[in-house]
Amino acid sequence: MTRNRQWVVLALLLILTGGLILAYKIFWLGFPAMPDEIGEEWVIQARMEVHPLEGPVRASLMLPSRTSGFMISEENFISRGFGLTLEEDLFRREADWAIRRLHSDKTLYYRATVIRDTRERRLANALPYPPEPELEEPWASALKDFISDVRLESADIESFAAEVLDRLQDPSPDENVSLFLSGVETPLERARLEQRLLAGARIPTMLFHGIMLGNDVQHAPIRTLLGVHNGDDWLLFDPVTGHRGKPDKFLIWFRGEEQLASVGGAELRDLQVSVKRRVTSAVDLATVRTQLKDSLAGRISILQLPIQTQSVYEVLLLVPFGILVIVILRNFIGLTSFGTFAPVLIALAFRETELLKGILLFVMIVSMGLVFRFYLERLRLLLVPRLAAVVTIVVLLMTAISIVSNELGTDTGLSVSLFPMVIISMVIERMSIVWEERGGAIAIKEGVGSLAIAALAYVVMSIDVLAYWVTVFPEINLVVLGLIVTLGRYTGFRLSELARFRQLAAEAKRP
Repeated sequence: MTRNRQWVVLALLLILTGGLILAYKIFWLGFPAMPDEIGEEWVIQARMEVHPLEGPVRASLMLPSRTSGFMISEENFISRGFGLTLEEDLFRREADWAIRRLHSDKTLYYRATVIRDTRERRLANALPYPPEPELEEPWASALKDFISDVRLESADIESFAAEVLDRLQDPSPDENVSLFLSGVETPLERARLEQRLLAGARIPTMLFHGIMLGNDVQHAPIRTLLGVHNGDDWLLFDPVTGHRGKPDKFLIWFRGEEQLASVGGAELRDLQVSVKRRVTSAVDLATVRTQLKDSLAGRISILQLPIQTQSVYEVLLLVPFGILVIVILRNFIGLTSFGTFAPVLIALAFRETELLKGILLFVMIVSMGLVFRFYLERLRLLLVPRLAAVVTIVVLLMTAISIVSNELGTDTGLSVSLFPMVIISMVIERMSIVWEERGGAIAIKEGVGSLAIAALAYVVMSIDVLAYWVTVFPEINLVVLGLIVTLGRYTGFRLSELARFRQLAAEAKRP
């Protein structure tokens, strides 16, 4: 592979890797793209009060499903004195409490914290084709006629089920529908009727029971949805309205014909399901999803580090963005500066001193340091001692400015110690050499360029959203690296050179 192709492959690989990790964390794990976004979580509680009768007592409670568009981040069982076992299979989760002797009323609690999953999982595999219901006359004949009529007005299982529910909702039903609806009062009875009708067409069905996760509810009612399997997935219908689809905040709790709770050797005096909604940070919720899914990509962040370390790396991870600004300003605009990365270090100091105060302090230190540097030149010192002397002078100047600032009652000069003294010393040394070799105008021009680059880098690194992104999505620096590699191949004209070559172009046009 030639070098021209290597940089293209490397740049694309870096950008795609960083972009894919970023997209995975946002769309799969639910990390918010913007800071200060909030999310929802719900604390659900089932309370069972049992009254002992005779002999051993056993109580069972169906538990929320793990495949309903929500994730259970935490579960707790409060049942002192009872033994607890959990059972789970493809369609159900169940908690069983047991005790040999119970002498007084006892209250059992189940509590879980539920958060949204970022994707709707498949509910379960299909059931076997149900047998045709055995009905007596006239219901058997009515069922055959009903199934035949629905088949004529449907094309597949979904449309067949929708047509069945529509006919049951008809305010003026025919005689067959009226026969089936006689004695049907509750939503659960209607759902079971719809199951029998669909069984007449050998269509697998299942009842899905759950609750709505809205605001705080002390007595959350159990709602039932009708599940119809189309050979590939479960289609959910509201048995009363016929509306297709699972409601947005519907948590599937259990499935099938079983009851939410049952007891043996005791009497179930009270069963209450309550819901409490809590607003929390979307980042915290995404971190919980990362742990539940055991995602390696989700752990690529500095949120796991100690707070002090996070603050350090938040600054360090902003440096590549400042360097990207330097690459653009030098390679495309044509600004000149003393050193390649000195401006970005000065920009980091500006983050603590504020921009205008930082520029003022920088100009003061460099100007006074330059005067002393010219004096040292007259002493004919060697390079290393001269640099050591400049560093010492810079330290003394910083100290003096801070003392004077404190005496004057202002804190502007107290931040001067945040400037990188070695970098400023090198800037002073470089500026003095350019002054001697190329003149004062060029030296001042490069000094102003360094200051301008540092100011623009500071503006970029001070963007709050950017600071959030490098904290939560440090892989974005792979994209920055890919852009730097791409920009590093640019060898065309710089914007500042247009003014230089404009005169040549004008002379070439003259006759």
